[in-house]
Amino acid sequence: MATVIPIESAKPATELRPERIGVLLVNLGTPDTADAKGVRVYLKEFLSDPRVIEDQGILWKLILNGIILRTRPARKARDYQKIWNFEKNESPLKTISRSQCEKLAADIADHDHVVVDWAMRYGNPSIASRIEALTAQGCGRLLVVPLYPQYSAATSATVCDEVFRVLATMRAQPTLRVSPPYYDDPDYIEALAVSINAHLKTLPFQPELIVASFHGMPQKYVDKGDPYFAQCHATTDALRKRMELDASKLLLTFQSRFGSDEWLKPYTDKTMERLAKEGVRRIAVVMPGFSADCLETLEEIAQENAEIFKHNGGEQFAAIPCLNDSEPGMDVIRQLVLRELQGWI
Repeated sequence: MATVIPIESAKPATELRPERIGVLLVNLGTPDTADAKGVRVYLKEFLSDPRVIEDQGILWKLILNGIILRTRPARKARDYQKIWNFEKNESPLKTISRSQCEKLAADIADHDHVVVDWAMRYGNPSIASRIEALTAQGCGRLLVVPLYPQYSAATSATVCDEVFRVLATMRAQPTLRVSPPYYDDPDYIEALAVSINAHLKTLPFQPELIVASFHGMPQKYVDKGDPYFAQCHATTDALRKRMELDASKLLLTFQSRFGSDEWLKPYTDKTMERLAKEGVRRIAVVMPGFSADCLETLEEIAQENAEIFKHNGGEQFAAIPCLNDSEPGMDVIRQLVLRELQGWI
């Protein structure tokens, strides 16, 4: 878990410095190492968050500590090893997030009083460590940018929870802004369309249809009022309109189920199986809910779901990369940040 510097340890301010502005890009998180030990630490932090698993009662704690953290880390570590950046000894999500930060800093370098940094909600670099670093550099104002196009309590809200927790320990708090979700932002929809079309041109086949796969969540979370499901549909509807595709040519599905509860439907893996059995032979999948490629896109979709599709009769499968640090992807982040910094710069 991230550590926070207590109020009592703060050094007395003896002089005022020119105020700077901090921009903190935040993504979900990643293990520090692609082994069972590293994955266990990551999963414990992730699955102990009441925003992710809302019922943190005795039964869940017994399941988490007695079963999941004993069996799942080794299996997930093998999945991470399939996609791991061994050159840097880190996950692709960490590599891409760092590059997004560096490119954004270069893009807005003319605002020399703005400092750009990045963090992970779970794992490292922690939100607490980066807020501490930004305030140490004189950032009296802070823009936090959760890199989730669609809002959910289990992603965007838990970023805010952690930021507020850190600020609660600080006597001299920075003034705070948090960027909103951008699920139907015209720049985002345009970037998705440009990226998809560019990738389709590189394929040796013409897909019969495109599947837009979003990360899933328990249906009961939406029933309680989470707007995520509606925002995923809004993104897909806007993308269909931009690409001039009807619902039969651009499908919406949800991936990454966990546990026995009913999750948002239709399920991506079941859809892959069904389409192949119905005679679809060529398919492309895009993941509009992810700002950067990660385990869920590079292993679950590009490998696991590709295998499901081909095992059931499909022939050609393409996983379209996320926007990542591409030019269209960086355009989205830059425009979002500059818009949210209005009045500060």
